[in-house]
Amino acid sequence: MNRYESIRQQVADYGKKLVHEGYLKGTGGNVSIRVPGEAALAITPSNRDYLTLTPDDICVYTFDQEKIAGDLKPSIEMGLHIAVYQNRPDVGCVMHTHQDFASALAILKKPLPALFDEQVRFLGRSVEIIPYAPSGTGMLAKQVRRMVNNHHNAYIMKNHGVLCMGPTAERAYHNVLLLEKAATAYLLALFSGQKVNTIPLSIREIAFQKLRSEQKKIKKQLDELNEKDA
Repeated sequence: MNRYESIRQQVADYGKKLVHEGYLKGTGGNVSIRVPGEAALAITPSNRDYLTLTPDDICVYTFDQEKIAGDLKPSIEMGLHIAVYQNRPDVGCVMHTHQDFASALAILKKPLPALFDEQVRFLGRSVEIIPYAPSGTGMLAKQVRRMVNNHHNAYIMKNHGVLCMGPTAERAYHNVLLLEKAATAYLLALFSGQKVNTIPLSIREIAFQKLRSEQKKIKKQLDELNEKDA
């Protein structure tokens, strides 16, 4: 079995799951998974219907953007995904979606405050706005590279969409769902005209420290693995 076959299958499968949930439409958005033990990723191809994707359609590239496998052109946002992996060793999967309610916040340029314990535990203290830059540009990758250093797992890209990540594809996928849940509740609360209440600061910090502890544990495991392979 080709050593990339399983990871390419996962990328294709999660792309389809996001379509079925309504978080990806047409050919928009992209999904990638880090190749374990390599400075490489498997990523969805450019301008392809997710529902028709097969593992052979998934592109595998090094972080220097040199092709390893796949005959199709990779997503134009590959540089953005690489920027995340290079700056966040705890991240194993990145999902960029155009989901409706979180994308509405992208148009409003409105960050998502700490509304729920679960939100902070898995997404971070808040969901911040990444400043606008044209899709597929080095400028956008630079903005992402700068923002992800706050160790959050979800971001809203101004006038664009959403960026979610996690240690595994399953966790990244659930972070996408969790973000949409929180964004929906937030917009409905704003529409009511009433005060939006956030969780207490002390609870927010406890939840966030659980997330950071998990991230540090993953980084330590990867560092030990790399030392063993060196």
